[in-house]
Amino acid sequence: MTDATQKSLADAYGELNRMLLGDAAAKLGSAGTLPDASEMMKTFAAGFAADGGRWLELSNDYYRKQLELWQAYSGTAPDAPKPAPLQDRRFGATEWQEPYFAYLAHSYLLSARWLDELTAATKLEGQAKQKLQFYTRQMIDAMSPANFPWTNPEAIKLAAATEGESINRGLKNLAADIEKGLVSMTDHAAFEVGRNLAITPGAVVYENAFMQLLQYQPLTETVHQRPLVIVPPCINKYYILDLQPDNSFVRHALASGHTVFMVSWRNMPPEMGQATWDDYLEHGVLRALEIAQKICAVPQVNALGFCVGGTLLACALAVLRARGENPVASVTFLTTMLDFSDTGELSIFVDDAYVATREAEFAKGGVLRGRELARTFASLRANDLIWPYVVNNYLKGNTPPPFDLLYWNSDSTNLPGAMYAYYVRNTYLENNLRTPGKLTMCGMPVDLGRIDMPAYVLAAREDHIVPWRTAYATNRLLGGTTQFVLAASGHIAGVINPPERKKRNYWLNADSDAEAETWISGAASQAGSWWPHWTDWLAPQSGPQIPARSTLGSTAFPAGEPAPGRYVRDKSA
Repeated sequence: MTDATQKSLADAYGELNRMLLGDAAAKLGSAGTLPDASEMMKTFAAGFAADGGRWLELSNDYYRKQLELWQAYSGTAPDAPKPAPLQDRRFGATEWQEPYFAYLAHSYLLSARWLDELTAATKLEGQAKQKLQFYTRQMIDAMSPANFPWTNPEAIKLAAATEGESINRGLKNLAADIEKGLVSMTDHAAFEVGRNLAITPGAVVYENAFMQLLQYQPLTETVHQRPLVIVPPCINKYYILDLQPDNSFVRHALASGHTVFMVSWRNMPPEMGQATWDDYLEHGVLRALEIAQKICAVPQVNALGFCVGGTLLACALAVLRARGENPVASVTFLTTMLDFSDTGELSIFVDDAYVATREAEFAKGGVLRGRELARTFASLRANDLIWPYVVNNYLKGNTPPPFDLLYWNSDSTNLPGAMYAYYVRNTYLENNLRTPGKLTMCGMPVDLGRIDMPAYVLAAREDHIVPWRTAYATNRLLGGTTQFVLAASGHIAGVINPPERKKRNYWLNADSDAEAETWISGAASQAGSWWPHWTDWLAPQSGPQIPARSTLGSTAFPAGEPAPGRYVRDKSA
């Protein structure tokens, strides 16, 4: 490599390092997840004030191990045994076995373990300790030597082999991501909604300022009399349930003989910032249920809600039952929280100060940007959803491979500020929804116990957004019979598991009245996808078979623009 190339490479590395640690970290959200250093030290000090001996014990052990590590790699103690081979996947490449880089990785892992032990040993309780542990983990993950150009041997080797071209590509990738405000996790050029995502045929049969209602073309000659109305989460686009033909939940429901309607939430513009939770119920969920009833000319429909879409659906059903109405024959909740007693790591973001700040911020309107929530969710799994892409995209200059689920993950929607502030106060902060009559929605007292139709409740065992034990608590809130199912994997992959792929498993136990730990200890594992189990459960709730409708919509609600509609295509920041 020529001197000029080396200088060019050094300059490129310096620029990349500056951007990673400066503007990029702030704009892409990594810095935003880290606490002020002085506050961290105060928390550490408070936690160890009553137990200085433990602090000293852990620190002495850490320094001893670091000294032994240095002796093993520096040659100052030739007989010192080398550490065991690195098992961490971040350091799995052969380049990390070179002595200098192996030392860096082992030293980092010792420091990470030490910080974990220190935070675990602090005499803090509840949310204070959760925050300290979370932020410490964020700092540990961010400081991995794999994340920096001068300490990642794979990136250095690639830069030398390409004479700096990999760094030039990385800088371009980084600049593009700064402009978008998110770390790219997939090749965005590989996907387009309406071209190879959300392509199940259908039409918009109704729209208002909050949502478009899609009706899909049937795939069978006969269908169940009662249609299925799906309420997806309003913080992302609906097509997580209609990705591609081979992993579309919508297509599976259609192939099982159901008429399917889908709510497509609007990506809210600033002028809709004063819209409320009640507006989402009245003009969203309740309106969708009513129109599906009218189009299909049936007294009852089946309904399904996913994540916060399930929370909205439950509130709407409670409002209907308080009004003395019963238009829903069965309900399905997918990874949904109704009891917010344990919200997992998300609870560290929501306290009195946070909610009060957001209420003041949105008092006169405004929207919560979808990318803000996307960064928050990504920070919960930074070593899966942030740092591998930093290394691949910026340090190595690669384009991430196409992955439909991760494309959807970055295609978020804005929420009205007023609606969001109400939601976080009454769920995450105060957990009011579970208390009968504590909340009034659409003029009616809300009591989840009045939701007395059969319910299918699905949780995911590794869900970091809706812990499965929290979802399990839904069984005791509802007034009807429940079928609880626990899927393998996480919040999204546990739900999107088409049977044809023959992947993962799920657990069943008929005793949904038992405590969660008793339920899981007695549950039987079932191979493959839960989707066929759900369709078997739903069929008896769906009425007799009738000829499939030849046209979509009705005279009162004629079919308009073809699915997926324009609301889902709106990418307004």
